[in-house]
Amino acid sequence: MQAVTTGLEGPSSSPSDSKQTAAASVTKPAAQAIMDKQTMTSDKPVVAATTTKTKKSKQQTIHYPFWFGGSASSMAATVTHPLDLVKVRLQMRTGDAPKTMSGTVLHIIRHNGITGLYNGLSASLLRQITYSTTRFGIYEELKTRFTTKDHPASFPVLIAMATVSGVAGGLVGNVADVLNVRMQHDAALPPAQRRNYAHAIDGLARMTREEGFRSWFRGVWPNSARAAAMTASQLASYDVFKRILIRHTPLEDNLATHFSASFLAGVAAATVTSPIDVVKTRVMSASGKSSIGQVLGSLYAQEGVRWMFKGWVPSFLRLGPQTICTFIFLEGHRKMYKKVKGIEE
Repeated sequence: MQAVTTGLEGPSSSPSDSKQTAAASVTKPAAQAIMDKQTMTSDKPVVAATTTKTKKSKQQTIHYPFWFGGSASSMAATVTHPLDLVKVRLQMRTGDAPKTMSGTVLHIIRHNGITGLYNGLSASLLRQITYSTTRFGIYEELKTRFTTKDHPASFPVLIAMATVSGVAGGLVGNVADVLNVRMQHDAALPPAQRRNYAHAIDGLARMTREEGFRSWFRGVWPNSARAAAMTASQLASYDVFKRILIRHTPLEDNLATHFSASFLAGVAAATVTSPIDVVKTRVMSASGKSSIGQVLGSLYAQEGVRWMFKGWVPSFLRLGPQTICTFIFLEGHRKMYKKVKGIEE
């Protein structure tokens, strides 16, 4: 009993201390519970999840430089320019000029040498720098803003994006396209009718001086229509074909897939743009005033409906490799960009 009494009468057994001890015994579990609840409802996991989600979203919508498309197209143009030259010559064929692709190639080499196959290359590069940079850049910007890998755009939406991009590209690159057609076709004209532009800049200056600024927009509407059809059938179809091949075949996102998708896109683009391309070439090559209606009437009177696919084979043989090279170079640009930026595949 004495031990017990002594223990209760010690310094810690005063009434006030007992009350504090009781309060502490009650407060500690309550405080612990509050802390546990705060820990469970802390914002840190939410912030972490949000950060992770943001990083994931950024990985899904990589913002590539605007000029990638123009650079890839320019590289492709240096490879495929001779085929483009032959296509223009066949579309503009008159008199006893060769009717076949091989005959046209031999005719060019015989009269102008191997370098004749690269007539107008400077204008072709200027065209890619203006026209292709614009259409690719706007198209990729629209895709970056409105689509992700988890929620890709439907084919009609891609068509709409590509059409808008193509019209813009056609407007910006029209003058370079006029120069390209003229310089490629120049050697096929009689000597008295040749313009003999030294290069694209010389041609641009002479067009402005001799024909005025309005010559920059010769054939702008058929060219813009062709650019819209080309971009819609080429860029949008490439994205769709690539998506289908990756989802429904053993192919992965690699060179084989890029080649296959770009080949199919080239077929689609050549078929869709062939009639517009013929009209555009005729209007741009003319020195006088020729309306689209007059050109169409003349073509139909001379060749019937066959004019719509005149030069389709050389057009595809040029556009197919050009499309393949463009997208392979473009995918190479993207891969290098990811490597430099440290972005995971």
